Amino acid sequence: MAEASIPVDLFNPGQVFACLGFAEAAEVLLGGAAGAFDWSTPGDARFWLSALGDASPVARVLEFLLKAQARAQVPTGSAAEKDWKSSWGSLEARPTESGFPFPDPPSPATALCILTDGTNAIPVDHWGDGTRRDNVKFWAGGAGYPGVALARDALELARPLLAEGTANPFALSAPQSSSFRFDWRRDYIPIDAGFSLNAHGGKIETVGFPLVELLAAIGVTHARPKRTNPRDKLAYGYAALGRTDANPGFPLSFLRAALGGAPFPFPMRRFRMVLSWPGKEGQARAITNVVEETMK
Repeated sequence: MAEASIPVDLFNPGQVFACLGFAEAAEVLLGGAAGAFDWSTPGDARFWLSALGDASPVARVLEFLLKAQARAQVPTGSAAEKDWKSSWGSLEARPTESGFPFPDPPSPATALCILTDGTNAIPVDHWGDGTRRDNVKFWAGGAGYPGVALARDALELARPLLAEGTANPFALSAPQSSSFRFDWRRDYIPIDAGFSLNAHGGKIETVGFPLVELLAAIGVTHARPKRTNPRDKLAYGYAALGRTDANPGFPLSFLRAALGGAPFPFPMRRFRMVLSWPGKEGQARAITNVVEETMK
């Protein structure tokens, strides 16, 4: 087994989701992935990740992303095929016998994304509609720019930065015009800021964190933050499972359940995130505030 740790801001939901993304990817690439959050040192919270083999699981995931491509898939005969634009990348028809993680996408926006280096494949599909799970889709896709293209763009932005990312991958930044909206360091609400970027004709450039965005999207493939009120799309909760000497790492099944706030007899920290509408209500959402809940 090999182990590595990275800094994480527990008050940044995207970074917490991205830690699960590292674990999900390490499970596919190496097997035996386990992880835990360590906040024992004030001001230096870290995520510890272990996996089979001698290579650092963090470095192995970054190596995969360095070579990976984002491919779109829809079921054979999907209506979404006719609306696909070549500028978004390639689109593949997935044979019926292979199954599909959610009902046939009504538009290209929610086509399934497969990250592959030619040998390994990691699905990204949290945005799929028609299942019982909250799709945690914060960006406004509609019939427009699809999640697969957002993943491709994040990959292209992150790729030149990955060589320097092993020690502190969540600090890697680049000018980013659109994202999954998981890392709230990039987003803003025009009415709160007092101005709109669109009104300045491209003279103001937004800086995003493409690696966080991409790994967070992977992280919520099999886990979800919990919507605290089923009728409120602007309030979610999430949690982090704490590392101890007795439990230095937890299997993925525990990390996934803990993200949604499932109770465990281990140290946990729970957080509540509040979102708002940066534009028209009912479309894109942006994280505006995160507070820690007091454990009773």
